[in-house]
Amino acid sequence: MAYDGKIMRQAMQKYEEDRRVREERYQERRESIFCRQPRLREIDGELRAALGQIVAAAFRRGADPGPEMERLKVKNLSLQRERQALLGRMGLPEDCLEEKPACPLCGDTGYRGGQVCRCLRGYYAREQQRELSRMLDLGGQSFDTFSLDWYSEEYNAALGISARENMDGVRRSCQRYAENFGPGSGNLLLTGKPGLGKTFLSAAIAREVSEEGWSVVYDTAVHVFSRFEDWKFGREREPDAPGDVERIMHCDLLILDDLGTEMAGPVVVSALYQIVNGRLLEKRSTILSTNLDVRELEQRYSPQIASRIEGEYQILPFFGQDIRQLKKERG
Repeated sequence: MAYDGKIMRQAMQKYEEDRRVREERYQERRESIFCRQPRLREIDGELRAALGQIVAAAFRRGADPGPEMERLKVKNLSLQRERQALLGRMGLPEDCLEEKPACPLCGDTGYRGGQVCRCLRGYYAREQQRELSRMLDLGGQSFDTFSLDWYSEEYNAALGISARENMDGVRRSCQRYAENFGPGSGNLLLTGKPGLGKTFLSAAIAREVSEEGWSVVYDTAVHVFSRFEDWKFGREREPDAPGDVERIMHCDLLILDDLGTEMAGPVVVSALYQIVNGRLLEKRSTILSTNLDVRELEQRYSPQIASRIEGEYQILPFFGQDIRQLKKERG
């Protein structure tokens, strides 16, 4: 699983903020208890001092530390019993003065056994959802809210299927892709005229995949290709461009929307080839959404790019009437 550096930094910042809030609340709770019963503060100080004395006795040279450590152990146990009795009379649990980590697996470090702990992965998933929500309606666009009612049931003789039957198959394919996403999930080409649900289903996939903690980058072709151009020619003017290109190339799932709406040119062709071929070689999954068919992709970009897409991508055709126009007509 690849982690987007930008998203992980945001997740770590929120993780540390929440940890500091818990620490402040813990200190406030301790202080409140000490104010109610000052003897507990004294006991706390004595226990800390006793711990230091035990450590010093263990490392003292030239003398047997055993008797001293036994004396300190007895004192320590006596203080603990006194503390427990005082807390009991206050109606408080005996461990209420102890600081407990929110995550017992990693002790609130975010990492366990050299790997990202599940607690930090939760923060990462939420930050990624927030980032994706800037461009996608993740709240309203899901497989559950996708409606086939906008697609005609009329049989299309040329295509051998109705628009509704076709879109039911497309939706099922997208949902299976999202539910089973993982290394080697492959690639999708969503192709069809505007207003047929390509962005909606892209958002549904992004939502489900990102909720599982996979790194997802969703962006328009216009913006992605501009970042590649900035990375290639404007490094000093656009210092963030190299980081953006890194995210595009190495995320677990890249969703490139509106391919074909950008200004065509050698830089765009080079960037698209780098994205398609580079991510295929590294077995990273990509979804391309476009109004163009494979033949038009070949004419606009190159036969090499079209061949790679046709051979390595599952092609999902969208057809029917423009849903945005239908909604407008129906009020």
